[in-house]
Amino acid sequence: MFIRLPALLTRLPRHRLSFFQAKPVTQACRFLHGRMEPAVVRCLPGEPKLTISFTLNGSNKHMLRDQDEPLGKALARISHNKAKKPKKLKGQQPCEAPVPPAVKLYHGGDEVPDTVLNSEAWREGSVLQVGDVKFFVQRNAPTFTIAELPVSLLAGFPVCPKLEVEFGNLQDCEFTWYKEKAPDTSPEAAEEVTGQDPGWTQVGCGRVHVPSNQDIGCRLKLRCTPKDGGRSGSAKELLSVAAVEAGPGMCTFDNRHAYTVKETEWPTVRVVSYNILADIYAQTELSKTVLYPYCAPYALQLDYRQNLIKKELAGYNADIICLQEVDKGVFVDSLIPSLDAFGLDGVFRIKEKQHEGLATFYRRSKFQLLSRHDIMLSEVLTSDPIHSELLEMISANDTLKHRILQRSTTLQVTLLEDLHKPDRKICVANTHLYWHPKGGNVRLVQMGVALKHLSRVIQEVAPGAPLLFCGDFNSSPTSGVFQLVTEAVVPQQHPDWSSSEPEESCSMELCSDFPPLLSACNQPAYTNYVGGFHGCLDYIFIQPDSMQVEQMIPLPSHQEVTTYEALPSVAHPSDHIALVCDLRWSP
Repeated sequence: MFIRLPALLTRLPRHRLSFFQAKPVTQACRFLHGRMEPAVVRCLPGEPKLTISFTLNGSNKHMLRDQDEPLGKALARISHNKAKKPKKLKGQQPCEAPVPPAVKLYHGGDEVPDTVLNSEAWREGSVLQVGDVKFFVQRNAPTFTIAELPVSLLAGFPVCPKLEVEFGNLQDCEFTWYKEKAPDTSPEAAEEVTGQDPGWTQVGCGRVHVPSNQDIGCRLKLRCTPKDGGRSGSAKELLSVAAVEAGPGMCTFDNRHAYTVKETEWPTVRVVSYNILADIYAQTELSKTVLYPYCAPYALQLDYRQNLIKKELAGYNADIICLQEVDKGVFVDSLIPSLDAFGLDGVFRIKEKQHEGLATFYRRSKFQLLSRHDIMLSEVLTSDPIHSELLEMISANDTLKHRILQRSTTLQVTLLEDLHKPDRKICVANTHLYWHPKGGNVRLVQMGVALKHLSRVIQEVAPGAPLLFCGDFNSSPTSGVFQLVTEAVVPQQHPDWSSSEPEESCSMELCSDFPPLLSACNQPAYTNYVGGFHGCLDYIFIQPDSMQVEQMIPLPSHQEVTTYEALPSVAHPSDHIALVCDLRWSP
């Protein structure tokens, strides 16, 4: 951020102090009147360089100068660049080098001495004069460092630009959307467009735009102005690479959105748990030919599925969202930009040895992040003494122990504080347990480690905080994992202990550190529906003495799920179905 003048005066050398003392910042504002173009200066304490950027005669100038360099040298460089000898064309007489223009910097109406250092000379509201052209200086003006539109645009689905702003606030920025008047489906597009184009019609404003069917075949343009309160930076114009395409029509989640039109009001909290199908799994040959052969190839493409995922999540108006199988690139490039626009902040935990992981989002108007306590289950099993008893029991079977320690299964633990009642906290856990159908014993050990870790986190960091445990547990309601969570104990004779090969079998009683938890969405017939399998694998577990279920959002009907045979499909982006429920804090 720029340094304000009063603070600067105390640090200036005495031989320069009198110049700036005599020129209050308010005088410089008079120079902003008129139609001067900006000269944007980026100068941060502790960095050796500053940048000076402006446009002169249609040419973009971008200079990198030392902060401790005298102003005179920077101005001389600007003058030299302006006076470069033009190239001689064939058959022309040699041209004389133009006379370098006078380049001056003014502050408060007076010329800034050449001896003043760059870091001190380029002040907000100063005026740079290059020959007869004047520029008003913006120091550390709000600037978009990243501004991109998504590649795929579907009618009826939200378009959320990826934006990062320096020295500004995304909530203050201004956005105007346009569509081209004449359809143009050419994939060629410039990333930036300058000036007004009569071929565009304004269609909306706001950070998110939902194209209509009337926009099909037209490209979109976004003009975005970075701002920080009343300060504005240079606007950017972005042109979509492709034209808007027709959407798939009715999706499996559209009817569900009728139950979630509005955000909940305190003390109710809406929670979503959803395995969104990682792109690294959807794009394998196995997925295309064996797992999901019924799914149209284009519907497995990431750009297409992301349109559906963003619309589905946005329509739930949730306060807490726990996602599994999240590609790192999807989190950064798609989920963060879109969910941030809808009022949610998020955290991500990569799964070791993988390119996907877990993501937890929370509504920033209701919660603030206090701390994170993520772990890799196999790692803490051997390194954390609180798991020594469990480690000793499984060590009796080296084959099973080896299989468990090979897994990179992760537990994401996010501690949130309720902004409406700051003394109230909630521990949000998110996981995706081992997938193998014959891995019931592995999942039991993983859940034992997870529950003990969560118990300690709550006891040490947030005593009394309720647990909200979401995830894809890869466990049916008859599994040992479900029994451990909902009954607080699983006996040594449970069949899951011998679910794998005989040499990996074990027999032990495993107890939970929590009293029985409740499955907030009950036990649906299925939360995963593919060609060769359907079953209930996903849950939202709560502590019934701390939270009650106010509403469970109905799952899609069987007809909706099977319209295109199974999941995923052109109308559903994942092989799993999102669990959504409204929970109410207990008195």
